[in-house]
Amino acid sequence: MLSISVQESYIRRKMASTTFSMDPDTPTTAATIDSTALYDYNYEDEICNKENIQMFGAIFTPLFFSAIVILSLFGNILVLVILVKYENLKLLTNTLLLNLVVSDLLFTAGLPFWAYAHVHRWTFGEHACKVVNFIFNTGYYSSGFLLIIMTAHRYMAVMYPLSDVVSTAGFYSVVASVVLWVGSVLAASPNMIFITVHDNDFCGYDSSSWNLFDIYMQNLLFLLTSWVFISCYAQIICRLLRSNAKRRGKKTLKLIFTLLLVFFVGWAPYNVIIFQKSCEYWKQKVKNPDSMKEDCDRSKRLDYSLYVGRLFAFSQCCLNPVLYVFVGVKFKSHLRKLLSFKHPNNSVIRNRQSRLTITSITSGEEV
Repeated sequence: MLSISVQESYIRRKMASTTFSMDPDTPTTAATIDSTALYDYNYEDEICNKENIQMFGAIFTPLFFSAIVILSLFGNILVLVILVKYENLKLLTNTLLLNLVVSDLLFTAGLPFWAYAHVHRWTFGEHACKVVNFIFNTGYYSSGFLLIIMTAHRYMAVMYPLSDVVSTAGFYSVVASVVLWVGSVLAASPNMIFITVHDNDFCGYDSSSWNLFDIYMQNLLFLLTSWVFISCYAQIICRLLRSNAKRRGKKTLKLIFTLLLVFFVGWAPYNVIIFQKSCEYWKQKVKNPDSMKEDCDRSKRLDYSLYVGRLFAFSQCCLNPVLYVFVGVKFKSHLRKLLSFKHPNNSVIRNRQSRLTITSITSGEEV
């Protein structure tokens, strides 16, 4: 996940000058390149020339990252304003939404650095390298953990709408937030310890082992989130199909299928590709020189796929506000009031905030 936009310039300079060793203990090998393009083959330039791939990445990655940053900042800050202005932040539902906004903003904060480094290399120093990677990965892991918690809470809201878990507030909301961020910080902590700057312009792990660990941690989080999504939403769908509220049930089913589609289209290809990238490292240990051309072609296809898959995956930070907030009738109403610049009566707002409503995040409507 780290150093996602500086590997091409690093590989290009190295390939132009020498053939690499693949000893995983050698800091300057391609085995130390980041987890999103870790295992590019290190043939001499005439054997496996990746200049076209690098040019493709240098043009399109900063462009798309810039668009993602703008949309994410706009959507998430708008949600933040609505939550603070109109909602009771003590409710667990709103606490989770607030944490999701913070998580997306942390994730977004790293993208401008990668967009810049993709063109100009890493020029911010080692301390910034560690901090940016730490913040970026904290946003990544917290976002994944939040999707799991929100899906479980959504499951309880539909299956057991009168449960205390659905309308819990205050102390439990604080505990949930603390556990979430402690877990995210621990998961991202290797970035503060083992990340360093190589050759004065490459920000990444100093060993292939930590790169592999980073990839498999991402794969594990994706598998866990997928299992929670499928198991919870399958039961929710069965419950809704048996429900008498046909109109609301159809709207909710459409939303569920949209959530599942966006999640798997965004994250499944990316995780499959980085896992395949990790397999390339193990294959190189027993690599047959006669198959180098075939391996190079496969590596190039993976590189192109990685660029595209990464853009789909990272765009989730600007889609979350739409999928998890603005589909709800209540938040649509808040948004209309906010954009119309009309100031409702303060007593109405206080009464609404003091009321403990049971909110189903699945349908986005009060019940």
